[in-house]
Amino acid sequence: MTRHGGHLAQGRLSSDVLSLDRGYPRTVDTASNLHDPASRRLLDPFRFLLEWVRDPVGTAAVAPSGKALAALMIRGIDETTGTVLELGPGTGVFTHALVARGVAESDLTLVEQNPIFARLLQQRFPRATILGIDAADLSHAQTAGTGIFGAAICGLGLRSMDAMQVEAIMRAAFARMKPDAALYLFTYGWRCSVPDEVLTRLGLAAERVGATLRNVPPASVYRLAACAVAG
Repeated sequence: MTRHGGHLAQGRLSSDVLSLDRGYPRTVDTASNLHDPASRRLLDPFRFLLEWVRDPVGTAAVAPSGKALAALMIRGIDETTGTVLELGPGTGVFTHALVARGVAESDLTLVEQNPIFARLLQQRFPRATILGIDAADLSHAQTAGTGIFGAAICGLGLRSMDAMQVEAIMRAAFARMKPDAALYLFTYGWRCSVPDEVLTRLGLAAERVGATLRNVPPASVYRLAACAVAG
């Protein structure tokens, strides 16, 4: 699960990631011995399951999101969006879809607190900025750059958090986004995973983008934006 100062040097993890990485065996990433990127991704479900067993609350899902959900999540984002913030990218399913859609890898800032996933993301997206911090601490980080984002996507398990945590994450994200920018998130429930009272306090509106049954489990996608923009 995952959350300002100059951008990181390309192809390097921030000190936040390196500090979190201590004590984790590098042999965990068995896919690093495979040369084919597609073959490496075949191990992602197994890797995700291991992390869920180790930290079910932090990982919040037993498997990576599917391609259908990824397509729905990034439908409103393309190469004209500019810089994009991703919270909780995990193994990079949405990240890969963003790059395939035309978003420059160097325009991506990936916030991933899990050190195993953060190291994997650095290998797969060496030109992206990777922050190994809690998403709620984004506004305090010294490595998130000084620019503002044209869009954000959130893969965090918000339903496993209390309202105060969710509000802190949304507040930090929207503080680093353009006034007319939107944040896209998915949920396995019937309602938006950001509580109504949090939306009201932050002046945000949630719009359901769509749903897909071709995901395990089925999921819905919501678009969050400032009320003046959404209206």
